[in-house]
Amino acid sequence: MKDTIVLYPAYGSGHLMSMVELGKLILTHHPSFSIKILILTPPNNKNNNDSTTQYIASTSNKFPSINFHFIPSISITLTLPPHLYTLELSPRSNHYVHHILQSISKTTNLKAVILDFLNFSASQVTNTLEIPTYFYYTSGASLLSLFLHFPTFHQKSTKPIKDFDIHTPIDLPGLPRLSVDDYPNEAKDPSSQSYHILLESAKSLRESDGIIVNTFDELERKAIKALRDGLCVPEGITPMIFCIGPVLSSLYEDENICMSWLDSQPSQSVVLLSFGSMGRFSKAQLNEIALGLEKSKQRFLWIVRSELDLDELSLNELLPEGFLERTKEKGMVVRNWAPQRTILNHDSIGGFVTHCGWNSILEAICEGVPMITWPLYAEQKLNRLILVQELKIALKLNESEDGFVNGTELAERVMELMESDKGKEIREKILKMKISAKEAIGGGGSSLVDLKKLGDSWKEHDSWNNLSPNSPFLFR
Repeated sequence: MKDTIVLYPAYGSGHLMSMVELGKLILTHHPSFSIKILILTPPNNKNNNDSTTQYIASTSNKFPSINFHFIPSISITLTLPPHLYTLELSPRSNHYVHHILQSISKTTNLKAVILDFLNFSASQVTNTLEIPTYFYYTSGASLLSLFLHFPTFHQKSTKPIKDFDIHTPIDLPGLPRLSVDDYPNEAKDPSSQSYHILLESAKSLRESDGIIVNTFDELERKAIKALRDGLCVPEGITPMIFCIGPVLSSLYEDENICMSWLDSQPSQSVVLLSFGSMGRFSKAQLNEIALGLEKSKQRFLWIVRSELDLDELSLNELLPEGFLERTKEKGMVVRNWAPQRTILNHDSIGGFVTHCGWNSILEAICEGVPMITWPLYAEQKLNRLILVQELKIALKLNESEDGFVNGTELAERVMELMESDKGKEIREKILKMKISAKEAIGGGGSSLVDLKKLGDSWKEHDSWNNLSPNSPFLFR
């Protein structure tokens, strides 16, 4: 029977694709394994789109060792926003997961289950069945060090973060000194639902057999050392940490209108503005971005997403009057989506205004594109601190207390990145980091070493289905 690893991503195409890339990576270096991927299905399957279906079909065709199992839809009314559907779907799907894992174990040697951290409730099933349980952490080691330390912080802190004075420094293992503003909002208020979800999730990660992180040693040396030295779980045992990044999505091969426009632009002359699928702005903020770009006199490619109630408006209605006509020689505006990684890979891109999502950061590093940071939610302010203060491969965009950025500030930062000596220094630093990223996944690189250790740890485990129902795993 073949050795099998089960991957269980959170709901959503981004989570699915990230796990599939991990599966491909495992197979590339451990071809003897087979990969089975569990997929959550929302009620009535309303949000299942054709592109996800095509992606699954294409993956199955190219990688016969990757199989997909759809978890049956459950009848509930979803109350959370789409990016958090998993937190409602996953706990209620555990009985199906239990059944599927038992079924898989009858025909293969089930070596381990890898969970997305949002699917932490599934660890109740894997622990009950005594299956080795790993987590795939798609953010960086810096956030992971904060996250694993969170239960300790919760226990020892005399008051919640939300009540800290704004100037009170927060010292955590492996991290530069944080301000209250740098700390993720979801973990500031113990009376909130998000706080307790994060606390439970952190406890689940602490109890796992290992955590796989999409980063590499040179990028987050201090945080990785703190994790491996056990500083983030001072009162217990830290799981094995495997840094196997950068793991990136594939480059798009299909022709996009913005790619032919980029072909006509000079080398390293264009600033890309792209803020992820959740990066939606008000009409007032879109107007300031437009004014800032025009004022900067730089070439730009701007991926525009507006707040949902503005979706009916055309670009001409959303943006300042005459903006598109005035900037047509120097700029291009694309609505909703463009192939970000493929764009960053293009020779004409010379800068990137980003929301500091971890995948976007890794893509920019791997393509050697310097950044301007505009964090919007979750851990992105912490990521900004690492990029600007620790690594010095990005500029900080200053926003008002409510997160609003004015056009003059944007114009000044864009000109600084593209024209100043400081911008040149940042470019040189990120080009060195690009080389380090390549070395990490090259022969003998730190990420390949960790990937081998990960595979070896699975091979050492007895297969779950070969054990008696009451047999404890000795490695727990």
